[in-house]
Parts: sequence; C-alpha cells; structure tokens
Amino acid sequence: MANSFCDKGMFSPQLVFNTTALRKFKRMYTRKIVLGFLTSALCVCLPSVVGAAEIVRIDAASSQTYSVLGSTVIPYKEVTLAAQVPGVVKVVAGEVGSAFKQGEVIVQVDETQLLAKRNAILAQISIAQASVQNSQTQYTRELVSPRSKDVGAMPGFGLPAMFDMFAVRPFAESFMGNYDSDVGRYSDLMSSATGVSQAQSNLQQAVSQLQEIDAALRDAKSIAPFEGIVLSKLVEVGDTVQPGQPLIKFGYVKFKRLQADVPSGLVSNLSQDMVVPVHIDGKVRTMAKVSQIYPVADPERHTVTVKFDLPVDVVTAPGMYAEIHLPERSKDASKVAVIPRTALLSGRSLPSVLVVRDDNVSELRLVRLGSDQGDGMVEVVSGVSPGERIIDQPPAGVSSGWMPDKK
Repeated sequence: MANSFCDKGMFSPQLVFNTTALRKFKRMYTRKIVLGFLTSALCVCLPSVVGAAEIVRIDAASSQTYSVLGSTVIPYKEVTLAAQVPGVVKVVAGEVGSAFKQGEVIVQVDETQLLAKRNAILAQISIAQASVQNSQTQYTRELVSPRSKDVGAMPGFGLPAMFDMFAVRPFAESFMGNYDSDVGRYSDLMSSATGVSQAQSNLQQAVSQLQEIDAALRDAKSIAPFEGIVLSKLVEVGDTVQPGQPLIKFGYVKFKRLQADVPSGLVSNLSQDMVVPVHIDGKVRTMAKVSQIYPVADPERHTVTVKFDLPVDVVTAPGMYAEIHLPERSKDASKVAVIPRTALLSGRSLPSVLVVRDDNVSELRLVRLGSDQGDGMVEVVSGVSPGERIIDQPPAGVSSGWMPDKK
C-alpha cells in the first residue's frame, strides 16, 4: 500500500527536499538583493556627508615637544652626621627607616675620658674660686688697714705706736729720705689688685676649659637636626671612629624632590616655579615644580643641577628613578605649525601631506612630527610653516597634483 502510494507520486522525499531548498534559495537571493541595494545607496550618500577632502590653513601654536631626562627622587633635606670626637660607638638608636624627632639622640660615642677630664676641670675651678676669694680679701684688707701704716714695719722701730707715728716716721721721711708712705701704700694696693686679677683670670681659664669639655660631650652625641628618618647607617655599636668619619645619613622625607643634571642647552627653557610633567618609576604620573637652578654648570659634563619639588600626596621613596619631561623650546620662542592628524597621507612609511601651492596645485611634502597637541592635532617640527594650505582628509593613494572637487 505504501509502495503504490509512493509510485503514484503522492509522496516523494526527493521532491520535498528540492522544494525546501528552492524556498531557502529564494529567501537568500531576496536578502542579497536588498542588502546590495542598501549598500549601494549608502555608498552613494556617504561621500557627500563624511570623509570629504577640503583645503585648510595651517595654524600656529606653542610647542609641546619635550626631552625626557632621567633623575632621582631625593629627600627635601638631607644631612650626613659625622663623628666630632674620637672614640668607640656606644649607642645606635635605630636602623634604616627609623624616624626621629628634632633633638633626639641617634648615635653616641663613649664619653668616659671626657667625663674624667671634666671632673679634673671642676677641681681646678674650685681652686681658682678659692684663690679669687683670698685675693679679694687681701685687697679689701689693704684698703681698710694698709700695710704701710703698720707700726712693726720699717722704718718704725717697734716703739709705742704714738711715738713711732709722730716722731720716728716723720724723722725718717725728713732726714733719711729713703721712705715715702704714700708710694708704699700705692704699691701695696696695686699688688693686691694684681693678685685679684690673676686669680680671676685663672678662674676664667678653668671655666673655659669646662665649656670646651661640655662641647666635646655634646659632640659625642649625634642629634637629629630636624624631624626625619635614617636613610643610611654607616657604623655599628663597637666601631672605633675618628673625627670627620660619617656615621649616618639623615633626611626629611615628608616632602620630596627630584634632582637632575640638565644639559646646559635646556636650562634656558626653565624658570623658577615652572611646572613640568614627570613619570616616577614608570607608573606614577604627576607634575613637579622647579625649585632651584644651580648658578654654575659642570665644566666636564656641561650640565646644570636642577631640583624639582614633588606634590605632597605623591607616594614615592628616596632613590627611585624618575623621568622629567623638559620643554625643548621656551615659552617666548616662535610658535610651531600644527595640523590635523587626518591630513597625513595613509599608507606611506614616512609622514607626508599634500600642500596647496599659490597656483592651486598640490605637491607632496614630507614632514617631521612632534608631540600630540590633543583634539586630533599634531605638531609639525619641520616640513611646513604656519599659514600654508594643506589638504585635509585626502583619499588613500593620492599623490602630487591631486585636488579635491570644488563644491
């Protein structure tokens, strides 16, 4: 029954397959026709809306071309604390990175010998003070009770004081002529005053020696001159040091700087408080302000040391590598040509543009590009000049002589 039904053509698998394929082919063909029509319509309409070439005039702007210069992050302030007295290191208060406040002791040298000398000087001061007191007492005694009036002194004979004063001494002064009581008293006063002066000088000398010892005791301690951290520790406890030997490097790191050796040709483009872009460790991008320009150049490398202040919120550490972008032209220099990036001819190994001459004929010209000015504009270092005309958005494959259609 089934075979006879198929034989009559009422049901054929091959026929069903061909019919289905035909329907699919019709749908696909119809879609291709519609898509082709739409594509053709867009191709006809788009050139009149976007991508049309036009002649534009070259503008002038300040150059933004920079030279990249390597530098190093340094603390805002840095000092090297050195030994002032010889001895053995007794105390090292912290390791590298330890923070200290102003006035705190960081390194101390053994001061035992200095303390012994100080005690000896204190004894000398006590002796000198006693000598001053004795000299002042003798001077006061000479003022109140002169030795020249002593009845037991020559030329008196030790007779009763009244007889000696009114008889013997006037006789000696008048007839013998070898004694003057006023001169003798003056001499005694000067002798007593000289004794007081010498005693005071000895006391002052001893006090000066004490001050010297106290200064040496202060120098035995390396004290933080300002708030900061230890950048480098150069000695350990037990090391023997001599005057002038470095002990530690200490720096103020709340604020940081960049220090760079700038070629002398670029220094003239910098000025005090000028802001330049910097890249720190290849990650952090920020701005830095010119804080100090050294007034002299290195005669061997022909460079000038320049310091740049970094913002407070920049996370960095002393010793990190940084790149400073320095302008190649000063602000007062002549401006450079700036063109749209779309004016560059595509498909060429070297950047080139079509420049429109005065006779309205284009010519191919190679250009040297500078930095990106933003907003689709690029700086041209050489090849064209401000005021010249170029063709913007030229089609691919064009060359000298091509001109856009006039509208």
